[in-house]
Order: sequence, then C-alpha cells, then structure tokens
Amino acid sequence: MHVLAAVMGAAAAAICCVAMAAYLYVHERNKKKRKGELNNGEWLPEYRSPATGGGGGRSFSFAEIKAATRNFSEAQVVGVGRRGKVFRGVVDGGTAVAIKLAADPSPGRSAREFRAEIEALPDLRHRHLVPILGFCSDRDETILVYRYMPRGTLREHLRGKNGKPAMPWWRRLDACMGAARGLHCLHAGGVVHGDVKATTVLLDENWVAKLSDFGLSNSKHVTMKSDVYSFGVVLFEALMARRPALLTGDQAVSLAEHALACHRNGTLPDAVDAAIKDQVAPECLEKFAETAVECLAHQVTERPAMGDVLWNLELSMQLQLINPKRT
Repeated sequence: MHVLAAVMGAAAAAICCVAMAAYLYVHERNKKKRKGELNNGEWLPEYRSPATGGGGGRSFSFAEIKAATRNFSEAQVVGVGRRGKVFRGVVDGGTAVAIKLAADPSPGRSAREFRAEIEALPDLRHRHLVPILGFCSDRDETILVYRYMPRGTLREHLRGKNGKPAMPWWRRLDACMGAARGLHCLHAGGVVHGDVKATTVLLDENWVAKLSDFGLSNSKHVTMKSDVYSFGVVLFEALMARRPALLTGDQAVSLAEHALACHRNGTLPDAVDAAIKDQVAPECLEKFAETAVECLAHQVTERPAMGDVLWNLELSMQLQLINPKRT
C-alpha cells in the first residue's frame, strides 16, 4: 500500500510539473502577444511586400563592394568555408556588413538560376535569420551582403572566447530555440538551409541567434529532413561543447554517434559540458536530449518537423525555468 501511494505521489508530482510548464509557456506567450513581441514572426515566415520596399534587396555595385572590403583585403576576412569567403565591411557611411563571395552553383543549376534564387532570398525576413541587405552580380562571382553579427558564431562561445567564460546553459538553450525558429521559418517558406551547424548560427549584439547561409546549398541531396538531422547535431554540440567529429580512444566517431550511445546507455548526464553541468535541470536535460535524439533518427520519416522541434525546445526552457536552483 505504501509503495502504491509513493508511486501515485510521484506520478502526481510529474503531472504537476508538466502542467506548470504548460501553464508558464501559455502565460509567457500570451504576455508576449499582449506586448506585440510576436509580431516579428517567431513561428511563421514574414515576407517583404512591395509596399515595404521588397523586391529582392538592394543591388550593390562592384565598386561599392571593393570600397567596403578595402579591395578584398585579407585583413577584412572574418570567415572561410566551402560556401565561400566572408569579409567584414562598411557601407553607406557606417553600416557594418558581412560580404560573402558565394561559391559556384552545382553543375545541375545554371549561373542564371543560381543568381535568381540568391536575389529572391532577401524577400524572406525573420527575427532569427541574418538579414540579407542585398547582392552584387556585376562580375562572375555572386556576392551577398548581410547585416554583420558582432558576437560571431555559436561555436565560438561554447568553450569561451578571448578569455571570457563559456556561454551559460540558459543562453545556449535560448540560442537553440532562436535557431529553431529561423529554420522553421525557412521550411515554412519552402527553403532548405543545407548547411545547418554551430558556425552558421550567429549571434547579434543582444545575443539573439540568427541563421546564416540559408538557401545557398549546391547539393541536390539536402532536404528539410537532412536539415533536421543537422540541427540535432547542433543541439548536442550546444549541450556537450564537442565538435561534430571527435576522438574516443584511437577511433574517430561523429558527435551524433557518441551522443546517441551516451543516451542509450544512460551516461548522457556525465557527458554534459563540465562548464554547465550544474546549471542544467534534470527535467530540462531529459526533454532536450529526447528532442535531439528524435532529430537524429536514422529513418528520415521518423524525424520531426521543425515546428515540433521548436515546441519541444520551448517546453525544455519552461522545465528549466520551473527549477529556480538551476536558473
């Protein structure tokens, strides 16, 4: 009888926790709605209309791009990857921008098709997408002009940067939620990102996470479901502060394999980044890990849609917030 009472008590406590999380979630969203904070489209895509200056963004001249980058000076380079080289620059007398020389399109896509797709990207706007200000196609290269994100990439902050401490757990979780909103927006607009990783999640001056490099994929094999898989890897990287490829003993394994193995054998709590291990509420960790594991499902059809991923991350945050000792 005592055992039954204990089990019933534990079940009731669990139900109360979930109910409280759901209540807090609904209360917070209603509060944001009253304040007008959801008008930027946290869940749904927002498009420019002709009345608000739409039409594919501004067309920069090659001379403007050269001046902004000091003639493509190596001192202005802030990133190099398979999608191209990125320069920091200044346009219009003071606006900080990131200027990307986009990589060549795939063989199955003509330069004209590629540029048409690129020029349409500025029409897709969202709080959690890096704003594309315009483009330049005066030369053979296709050049994109983005708003500059001063805090750099999510990956840079997971282990600390320039002597500063590693990003705390609540901020990592918030960044993951922001990236999820941005990716959900892209998918709702029919756009596949194709290169979701911790280095394409950028942070603005207010630590708001924004996805970059969307719509530039030169592979026919990327899909929304492959984006979801890649996002699952980002979630585990944020939790464990490990790179997507790592060494265990003498063998190289992927972070996805390592994380899934830890989840299966119950050692995931021990694999959490030591810098945040004491900050993560157990209930939050359980839901967060469950969400990441679902994203990494081997069968494509078993991977969730980004809207579901976002919902689960919102719930993870609420489970974190109801544990005052961890926040």
